[in-house]
Amino acid sequence: MVAKYFYEAEPHWAEDPQAPEGAPNVIVVVLDDVGFAQLGCYGSGIATPHIDALAAEGLQYTNFHTTALCSASRASLLTGRNHHRNGMGRVIELATGFPGYNARIPRSSGFLSEVLLTAGYGTMAAGKWHLTPEEECHAGASRRRWPLGRGFERFYGFMSGETHQFAPTLYRDNHILRNADVVTDGYHLTNDLVEQAVQFVTDIRSAAPEKPYFLYFCTGACHSPHQAPQEWIEAYRGRFSVGWDAWREAVFARQRDLGIRRGGWRCGFVGVAGLRMPAASGESSRAVASE
Repeated sequence: MVAKYFYEAEPHWAEDPQAPEGAPNVIVVVLDDVGFAQLGCYGSGIATPHIDALAAEGLQYTNFHTTALCSASRASLLTGRNHHRNGMGRVIELATGFPGYNARIPRSSGFLSEVLLTAGYGTMAAGKWHLTPEEECHAGASRRRWPLGRGFERFYGFMSGETHQFAPTLYRDNHILRNADVVTDGYHLTNDLVEQAVQFVTDIRSAAPEKPYFLYFCTGACHSPHQAPQEWIEAYRGRFSVGWDAWREAVFARQRDLGIRRGGWRCGFVGVAGLRMPAASGESSRAVASE
């Protein structure tokens, strides 16, 4: 209350945004360049037990769309808008000055992180970003289009389309890190990203236990350069020696057994991007749900 004298006035503090009671935590995981049939719950022979466990307790979808480009897919995922509307008709490294292709996402395309931040969420990103114009990914550039300029409060990862998995170029929040500060013997970027993401969540849980969070987690390991830890190479040595055609047929058979694909389907490019080739019957695939 405003009054003539200080001792008669009553102070007022503006309230920060508060998420509604019971608001869920949100985690979005993006696996770069991973095909439809490279997950165990979709018939792969590659072990993905943690993803399979998530699928077993939720929903599996078999009808989806991708722009088939890194920056474009990420821009659409985080804004819910067409990639050309976001200026991401190509990846940031191939941007041009033409509409829809300049790699500059307009403010009219609000990020999910911006929406949730104003709703009282803690917002964090770890891993690949690939949404800032290439010429703005240096220490002297504006941070307006870096993660912290688009609704994220914390960021740890890399800005470009790819990076070395054993000696990456990394950024923390609005700063570029020196490789020597993070890379040690036995280092692999995926493990580092997981540890950083866990720490982000731990920080919020320790300081504000009731505050919901949004974690955007994006690995880079399945994108080039393909640099797997030696123990993974040894574990799968010889597993793919039967060749692509035989591997594809085996995956297709497992998908039929899982109910992901039913009768009337011929074997298509299931290991590339989930492309399906219906037979004359025109039967479509179904979503698989489990409780």
